[in-house]
Amino acid sequence: MQSNKTVILFLIKFFGTYILLFLIYSAYLNKTQKNSEVFSCAPITKIVAKQTEIALNFFGYNAKIEQHTEEVSVKLFIDNIFIARIIEGCNSISIIILFISFIVAFSSDLETTFLFIVFGSLLLYVTNVFRIVIISIALYKFPQYQYVLHDILFPLIIYGTTFLLWFLWIRKFSTLKK
Repeated sequence: MQSNKTVILFLIKFFGTYILLFLIYSAYLNKTQKNSEVFSCAPITKIVAKQTEIALNFFGYNAKIEQHTEEVSVKLFIDNIFIARIIEGCNSISIIILFISFIVAFSSDLETTFLFIVFGSLLLYVTNVFRIVIISIALYKFPQYQYVLHDILFPLIIYGTTFLLWFLWIRKFSTLKK
């Protein structure tokens, strides 16, 4: 009976947190993204694109970004060659919402949970920017491997990092009774 209660509590906390954060994020996107006559990405997506551009330039690539005029995305160029579109799904917020929901569902004391959420979210965000940088360089040098880079390596980096953070949380910080 206790294990059923634990599972039900986990599901309520996980889905409650996920739905709440998803609704807040959706409201943010509806307020900040424009997809009518003039297209414009949400500020967080523009920030991720700008940080990607800065990192690429830091590593010696001639990168630039510009708002796509026909869709809600930011175009990324290296040496004036169109490399990729940075869309809402590239800004890491959706995976951070999933990450936070899991941590809350297996929450520890308030301070530990809060700190892990903050530092884990920052790590996911930074990992995401560098993931885009790495994949952009790889697409620039090896465009023939677009499928492998975007559909396999791209998710592996961010989901792998998320999984490792979840694993660390369960093993070291969660107060879930084993």
